Amino acid sequence: EVQLVESGGGLVQAGGSLRLSCAASGFTFDDYAIGWFRQAPGKEREGVSCISSSDGNTYYAGSVKGRFTISSDNAKGTVYLQMNSLKSEDTAVYYCAAAWERQCISWWKYTLYDYWGQGAQVTVSS
Repeated sequence: EVQLVESGGGLVQAGGSLRLSCAASGFTFDDYAIGWFRQAPGKEREGVSCISSSDGNTYYAGSVKGRFTISSDNAKGTVYLQMNSLKSEDTAVYYCAAAWERQCISWWKYTLYDYWGQGAQVTVSS
């Protein structure tokens, strides 16, 4: 059974940090690009970041570049999203997703992803 399980969400003050984890199982982790998305109430799902399994390249939305860092531990089948200098506008449900291609091509398009986690709430208080 394919599973993506997010953890690490919570409530944090503006300027603080959180680290999200995405634990994958049930598929060959190395064959997939892993993306992070978020969705705030009343807004569309937004691509946040992606990590390519073929070369480890990382990609970020402009709104988080320089504040968020994506990384992976392939041995553990886990991808992380370190979020620093959090702002109130970062408040959203965060999802990780897996796309069966290894290079984060058009990574911001959520329709390209094959598997999704259940989401983790991140709330940033101002």
